[in-house]
Amino acid sequence: MAGSNRLFRIVAGLAVVFVTGTVGYWAIEGWTWLESLYMTMITVTTIGFGEVHPLSEWGRIFTIFLIAIGFGVVLYAAVTTTGWLIEGEVEKTFSRRKSMKSIEKIKDHFIICGFGRMGSFVAHEFHARGMPFVIVERDLEVQNKVMEAGFLLAPGDATEEDVLRRANIKKARGLVSVLNTDASNVYAVLTAKEFNPSLQVVARAGEDSARKKLMRAGADRVISPYQIGGLRIVMGILKPTVMSFLELAMDHKELNIEIEELQVAENSVYSGKRLVDTGIRKDLNLIIIAVKKKNGEMVFNPGSDTLIEDNDTLITMGDKKNLEYLEKQVARGTWL
Repeated sequence: MAGSNRLFRIVAGLAVVFVTGTVGYWAIEGWTWLESLYMTMITVTTIGFGEVHPLSEWGRIFTIFLIAIGFGVVLYAAVTTTGWLIEGEVEKTFSRRKSMKSIEKIKDHFIICGFGRMGSFVAHEFHARGMPFVIVERDLEVQNKVMEAGFLLAPGDATEEDVLRRANIKKARGLVSVLNTDASNVYAVLTAKEFNPSLQVVARAGEDSARKKLMRAGADRVISPYQIGGLRIVMGILKPTVMSFLELAMDHKELNIEIEELQVAENSVYSGKRLVDTGIRKDLNLIIIAVKKKNGEMVFNPGSDTLIEDNDTLITMGDKKNLEYLEKQVARGTWL
């Protein structure tokens, strides 16, 4: 608001000076409007090209008045504009240094390579869910958008080792590569896996041919936006009710429910118990959609006699608070 007021004062002041000068020379000297405006311009800016025509005595008195008032307004405008530029650059530099300091301390975070439409969406979803993350972006204009959003930024090319190192990749939990080209995504995944082989990596593939390359590079999952978009269109037209349910279940903003995957820790209180004996459904009112066994087998809609074992992954849906409670339970050796 203060910046808008200053800008209004500058524009209003300059307009008053130029209108007063132009009208004054037109009225006193009888010059044309263009000559009067030109004389006002060279007088206020102190360029000193000389008079358009010889000035009368009253014209010289008016010029002295115009210089005194106009030069002050122009000087104020120049100083204020310069201040804005300097303040902006200083603020950007300070914000980036602060961001890098924060990245040095962060751990168990996600790295998002690219802040385009998809990268921006991922970042805002992470932010809404309270997940720590760092943006890696090379474009200067896009970097400014990242900083304006208040996100941590590691500026540079995500395919370069130094840039990923500045993003603290060795302490990262996962990486999302959504760069503009498939080749860039392949290089980013390769570089990331060299630093952190245990890193969970999800990458975008624009072409079907890039899927295998990304998997060979080390991506744990490859997403094709066009394939997923096409599938949702088909589901939307053939099974609209199913599609509506899935959208509500996946959108944490619409309902206070989420779908979560929880890994059962070794010696967890649930290990060695049948699903019915855990009380997950009865006490927490949560739905167990599937159980992924440690050997990779996926048990959909598990029965009450399904045995929960160490390192199983529970695909669960329900109230967010109950999911958070269950997450703590599956990781503990004693009941809370």
